Amino acid sequence: MTDIPVAGRTLVLLRHAKAEPPTADGIDVARPLAARGRADARAAGAWLARHGLLPDLVLCSAALRTRQTWHEVQLGMTGMPAEGGPAGPVPVVRYETQAYEAHPDELLTLLRGVEPSAGTVLLIAHNPGISLLSELLDPPGASPDGLSTTDLVVHRPAGRWVELGRGTAPISTRHTARG
Repeated sequence: MTDIPVAGRTLVLLRHAKAEPPTADGIDVARPLAARGRADARAAGAWLARHGLLPDLVLCSAALRTRQTWHEVQLGMTGMPAEGGPAGPVPVVRYETQAYEAHPDELLTLLRGVEPSAGTVLLIAHNPGISLLSELLDPPGASPDGLSTTDLVVHRPAGRWVELGRGTAPISTRHTARG
């Protein structure tokens, strides 16, 4: 596969949308999205489409709420009338069990394994790992409060995917999606 030019690489970090609260007898990995979370995730997809940030590759935690977040983001990106996003190419989607409760170094390992031909990568994961990853990639640009639910942070890697590390992907844009 061909290595795309460095200037063409984009990493979008997305904290999953608002989930139902945990229950005493529930399993955290199986918590579904709340109604607000579904609407917010669709709004995130519409925002990505409007800004030309349609992913080539989606790395998504295998937890139910992150998978549902991706489903709703995809609906928002594909031009449903309420969102108005343009339909784009179908990305490769990988559900990653190791992204659940992952530390930033584990998320970084996933990203370093991305094919060189991927231009835009969307990573959907959980706090605190996703917030700490954003901070690691751009220490001065990261928000001290981290990412809230359905926060999108767009990083522009300065090198190849395999070279991602501390301070190598400045933040270009942030957005909190609300539906």
